[in-house]
Amino acid sequence: MSQTQTNKPPAKPGLLRSSSKVGAMTMSSRVLGLVRDVVFAHTIGAGAAADVFFVAFKIPNFMRRLFAEGAFAQAFVPVLSEYRHRGPHAAVQALVDRVAGALGLVLLLVTTLAIVGAPLVATVFAPGFRTDPDQFALATEMIRITFPYLLLISLTGFVGAILNCYDRFAVPAFTPVLLNVALITAALVAAPLFDPPVLGLAWGVLAAGVLQLLFQLPFLRPVQLMPVPKLDWRDPGVRRILALMVPALFGVSVSQINLMLDTVIASLLPDGSISWLYYSERLSELPLGVFAVAIATVILPNLSRQHAARDPENFSRTLDWALRLVCLIALPATVALVILAEPILVSLFQYGATSPADTAMAALSLKAYALGLLAFMLIKILAPGFFARQDMKTPVRIGVLAMVANMVLNVVFVVPLHLYYGIGHVGLALATSSSACLNAFLLYRGLRLRQAFLPQRGWGRFALQVLLANTAMALVLLTAVEFWPDWGHWEATGRLWRLACVCLAGLGVYLLAALAAGLRPASLRHSP
Repeated sequence: MSQTQTNKPPAKPGLLRSSSKVGAMTMSSRVLGLVRDVVFAHTIGAGAAADVFFVAFKIPNFMRRLFAEGAFAQAFVPVLSEYRHRGPHAAVQALVDRVAGALGLVLLLVTTLAIVGAPLVATVFAPGFRTDPDQFALATEMIRITFPYLLLISLTGFVGAILNCYDRFAVPAFTPVLLNVALITAALVAAPLFDPPVLGLAWGVLAAGVLQLLFQLPFLRPVQLMPVPKLDWRDPGVRRILALMVPALFGVSVSQINLMLDTVIASLLPDGSISWLYYSERLSELPLGVFAVAIATVILPNLSRQHAARDPENFSRTLDWALRLVCLIALPATVALVILAEPILVSLFQYGATSPADTAMAALSLKAYALGLLAFMLIKILAPGFFARQDMKTPVRIGVLAMVANMVLNVVFVVPLHLYYGIGHVGLALATSSSACLNAFLLYRGLRLRQAFLPQRGWGRFALQVLLANTAMALVLLTAVEFWPDWGHWEATGRLWRLACVCLAGLGVYLLAALAAGLRPASLRHSP
């Protein structure tokens, strides 16, 4: 077989099937992530040292989402898809080599600067730590340990983007499992050997980055795209990716920037605020990470190919399919998280170092984050509609506007909630959810104005079906909470089996009500 022939796309499975595979792999990672957070809650709780670790872990993760899952991936995948669709395999290999060289050099410089300037990084991302010299010194030390994770995981994201472009979705989706395994091991084995124990978790983060990169690299051999880094800033493909990536740094990652702004402000609030937000954010991200990211991962290469093939009809149909699937998942997840916020947090995290007061505070911010869950998931689906068309400027303008709105809303919500009720962290979650709603609306309107997305028939009936199913589920969950009002009195086993029963009952009623309302699985299949 010639090189040109090996570059031809194979027959593609349906989007629902591909999304299901990615979702299944991601689900295994998220379940382990919950186990990881339960271990964290038991070992480090929600105190000052926990706040430091969560900040030190968030900073490279924030940068990772810019370089790996965010701006870089959204700029790289459309260009790589175009090279694959229109050119020989040798051209694709040359692009991969030069992108690897450019990305690796940038990441190495950023990582080195962050390690040297760790006190400045700690001041920028957590200015509240400056008031406590011990807390600030610990934050500086932990940033120096965890920041190289950015280099490792971003290169892992680069490899994953190549695999996704060749419809090898399962391996990148499974890779985060290794992060959770490494951190659980670090918490149970390494942390007790360190003083304070959170230092052991920081080394676990670094080890996880090494494991994830080494795991993915061998899977590039079957597609014959093992990178040999070369530095060539004049390469047309590299220049196009950079041109697309620079504005996308804001547009695609605005929600992450908002979350980091929350961390900055939370560092100025009472001890525990960062941890409360962390635990509630993690739970709100479960449906986002399992479903929305899986769908977005699958549709971006497809949208890019459809745009390159000048097929606007299938482009619009793919977006329509993704939006319906997201609504079908996000709305019941929102209802469940609002009603079951405290039972979930008590069942999963109220052990060891985590107190009832901590779970009560985290439950309030979880409800606030849940109100924006649909918007967060819609952003994941709508933004690729622009990126596949290599339009980065529009999401930038929308992202900047949403960021400004978030900062204004932080003041509007946080100040009164902190001064009068002592729950300023809830204001941060409300502001983030509200700005996400604005972001999603403007992205949707932008695609409609450009006629890149034209809704298919049946949305009115679909909305009524989903509304009826969610109403039925909500009644079941409210009845369960009324029947079991105080979850803190039971041991772990009692909490968990009750929570499983409530969740399964809610899910069962939701599915049965949706079927009774006329919604059929066949309507969710789409294979453009």
